[in-house]
Amino acid sequence: MSADKPWAGRFTQATDPRVEIFTESVSFDQRLAPHDIRGSVAHATMLGRCGVLTADEASTIVSGLERIAEQIGAGKFQWDTALEDVHMNIERRLTEQVGEVGKKLHTARSRNDQVATDLRLFMRDAIDETGAALDRLSETLLDLAEREADTIFPGHTHMQVAQPISFGHHMLAWREMIQRDAERFADARRRTNRMPLGAAALAGTPHPIDRHITAELLGFDGVCENSLDAVSDRDFAIEYCSCASLLLVHLSRMCEELVLWTSAAFGLIELPDAFCTGSSIMPQKKNPDIAELVRGKSARVIGSLQTLLVLMKGQPLAYNRDNQEDKEPLFDSVDTVLACLRVFTPMVAALVVRKDRALAAAAQGFATATDLADYLVMRGVPFRDAHAVVGRCVRRATDAGCDLADLPLTDLQAESDVIADDVYAVLTVEGSVAARDHIGGTAPNQVRAAIARARSDV
Repeated sequence: MSADKPWAGRFTQATDPRVEIFTESVSFDQRLAPHDIRGSVAHATMLGRCGVLTADEASTIVSGLERIAEQIGAGKFQWDTALEDVHMNIERRLTEQVGEVGKKLHTARSRNDQVATDLRLFMRDAIDETGAALDRLSETLLDLAEREADTIFPGHTHMQVAQPISFGHHMLAWREMIQRDAERFADARRRTNRMPLGAAALAGTPHPIDRHITAELLGFDGVCENSLDAVSDRDFAIEYCSCASLLLVHLSRMCEELVLWTSAAFGLIELPDAFCTGSSIMPQKKNPDIAELVRGKSARVIGSLQTLLVLMKGQPLAYNRDNQEDKEPLFDSVDTVLACLRVFTPMVAALVVRKDRALAAAAQGFATATDLADYLVMRGVPFRDAHAVVGRCVRRATDAGCDLADLPLTDLQAESDVIADDVYAVLTVEGSVAARDHIGGTAPNQVRAAIARARSDV
């Protein structure tokens, strides 16, 4: 039996080569190396302070780990799948470099609490990077909303023109989604930032350790209070994927709108050439492929969430080897989220609204019909009666092949004698947008006020 295996003493047969291939994880978990080394440095430092290791032993181990970190960073570290995982590869190299004292690093810990700690360190960094990317997107949407606060745009319900809005107001709606996403990731970070190290395999350790020293060295807010839960919990990974799934749902919805708006049928915006592609056969095509890909990549992030939920649902306490399968979907979710944000943000920043088309579209479909109903209500007509009046006016306009604003005053007054010639002021799309002048409304001055509030909260 190879002495390379940390559990070799119990076994009399060499591991079947097929099992070696099936069980190795270093091909993908090596990306945890910086976090593994950081955790090991903190662990060795704590063991030295507590007297479990001598000061010289702790110093030798820390120096060896730092040299390994430099080798990995320079691409000079040779990973060996026969050593299974990132932890054993680093520990083996440490022992080669500093001698027998390297074997003392694993005192008072297990790979169970070690990998749980590495993952939490990785996830903490991932959440911070995701949060920074969301902040950039949020600021981009604020800039776009400010630039287009006065731009009239069609608002839709049921994919039918419903009421005219400010395009800036629509961008602020996108930002509301992104802000909630940022809040969810920040909240998830609090639960992620608890340290499992010291739980050992599942029951803790008899060695006189001080977990709070390690937690402070690693920047954790505190320690996981129960050793069983500490090594087996993957809630933090599931929570990241949950937050990521909802974020990608939001980005997907935004991309769906971009795809629609750029189509010939809508023609409301132009995306920059740098974020579109063409066709291999149709020379006239300008395809919104980036928006489509972001929309499509939401599926894999949602799939990763499903994978982790199913992975965990049948596991008894404490650690089970099933949890080796948590890393690839988790890593893929992080990479996909960041990749999507890196292309979506500059693409949106450079979009151009076709204001003439947007204004014309906003006037279609009797978009100011609700304004006429509100006009009647303000003159004492009960809303339900006003609704019926406006419905008859719309029928007149439909029969005449014109918009409400083009109906003669006599036709409007034939449906209600409270209508006067001032009605045409509320039947314009500009008047409709300006009338929604309250917090949360689409009036341009409210859009600018919302932007100012958002920037003052940063």
